[in-house]
Amino acid sequence: MLSINLRKLTPARISQLKYIVFLLCLLPAALLSWRFFNDDLGANPVEAITRGSGDWLLRFLLITLAITPLRKLTQWNWLVRLRRMLGLYAFFYGVLHLITYLWLDQFFDWAGILKDVWKRPFITVGFAAFVLMIPLAVTSLNAMIRLLGGKRWQLLHRSVYAVGVLGVLHYWWLVKLDIREPLIYAAVLAILLAARLLRNKPGAQKQGA
Repeated sequence: MLSINLRKLTPARISQLKYIVFLLCLLPAALLSWRFFNDDLGANPVEAITRGSGDWLLRFLLITLAITPLRKLTQWNWLVRLRRMLGLYAFFYGVLHLITYLWLDQFFDWAGILKDVWKRPFITVGFAAFVLMIPLAVTSLNAMIRLLGGKRWQLLHRSVYAVGVLGVLHYWWLVKLDIREPLIYAAVLAILLAARLLRNKPGAQKQGA
């Protein structure tokens, strides 16, 4: 029986895993596209795409944030090799979410869009979250880490937690009444934030050294 030591994957297996994860991350977008072109998204397909892309944005964002504590817990150090791709997929679904709103919902009516951003709080915080994601995506390359320096790069990328908070708030204010799903996202984000704060305590840093 084939046995794989998950603590010590070979570079070849990590490359295979990255390829598989890449395809799995693309699957929700492919499924949404297939259902859209086959008229299988219900009475309001635009809303279905908007909700679906927004859900996957939050899911990939939380999965990305979970990589470091999960790596610490399992000693699967290769998980770090997946973090950048997962974060970029969160941004990809954010772009899809925004384009759906701008194009299929508002038909690029910029006056109406600006009015929405100004007067509807859930759109305001959602737009703010997306704006914060742009520098994170742009600086995801190794060259940008070298350009900014490790400390400044890390400081910038800590804003991902602000993106998470704004994203959850965006969803919470959107649904208004049935807050069960945004509450789940909020709970997961709170756990991940607490794990980071505990990891950054001076005593924890000495133990992990």
